[in-house]
Amino acid sequence: MGTSTTPSFDTDTLRRAVEGNTPDTLLSLYTDEAEIRVVNRNAQPSSPKVLRGRDEIADMLTDVYSRDMTHKLEGCVVQGDNAAYSESCEYADGVHVMSESMITLRDGKISRQIIIEAWDE
Repeated sequence: MGTSTTPSFDTDTLRRAVEGNTPDTLLSLYTDEAEIRVVNRNAQPSSPKVLRGRDEIADMLTDVYSRDMTHKLEGCVVQGDNAAYSESCEYADGVHVMSESMITLRDGKISRQIIIEAWDE
């Protein structure tokens, strides 16, 4: 009797991706048709910023990782096809950013993500 396994989400890769200096590893964790909704001071809950597909996600990640800042994965919890993680960031000038993400997984990759961000003002 054979056993079939579903690919699981790799939290070690997520940590390396978030804390790395390029967006490439992080982008590899998304499905081709992934969707991200971002809620922050500029994109309120009634009108979030929506990114669809790897190209739009790549543009956002390239912008974020081109900034002079550090990123740290604070924690990640995976349960079945859902995961959540916290990330803290610090710009060179000392401004801090926190984000919380809820993600839906398909075949071990991110298919949907909601990001809620807050930063020092």
